[in-house]
Amino acid sequence: MTRTRPAPAATVPVDTDTMRGSIALLLPHETVQPPVGEQLATLTLALRGHMQLIIPEVEQITARLSSNDIPRYCALACVGEARGKLGVKAAADPHGALTYARRLARTLTALCDHYEALTGQGMCVACDRPIRATDDTVPYDRVGNSGGALTSRIHAACAQHPRPAR
Repeated sequence: MTRTRPAPAATVPVDTDTMRGSIALLLPHETVQPPVGEQLATLTLALRGHMQLIIPEVEQITARLSSNDIPRYCALACVGEARGKLGVKAAADPHGALTYARRLARTLTALCDHYEALTGQGMCVACDRPIRATDDTVPYDRVGNSGGALTSRIHAACAQHPRPAR
């Protein structure tokens, strides 16, 4: 297995916070009353637009990784699935349109996860809070369970005040 180092982020980071905000309007579907009619159509267009923005970014990041890198392979499989979903038209009936929007939302969630993992964004390992695109961060190196060095990012404020030992 190849160790993956987080690839540098694009010049302008993808706004996964906004994308996840759109996703939250549909998922989890057990607790969220989804939009209907024109609102659902608008949200579906927004999800498609988010996917069209993030797909090339994920592809650009994975292009810098080794061809036998497992996270690269997984991210590209997700990109392929996303492209397939973008090639499908939403059903005209309300139930079919909602099902299609939820499929887009789940795929966009996976794309955001891959993007954040490959760029070293995501969760601050010092405070367990999300790292937002606008947060000040610093590199954080630590030794992994298998002995290899892992590099991630933490909030700059967390570097000043480390978490007490558990």
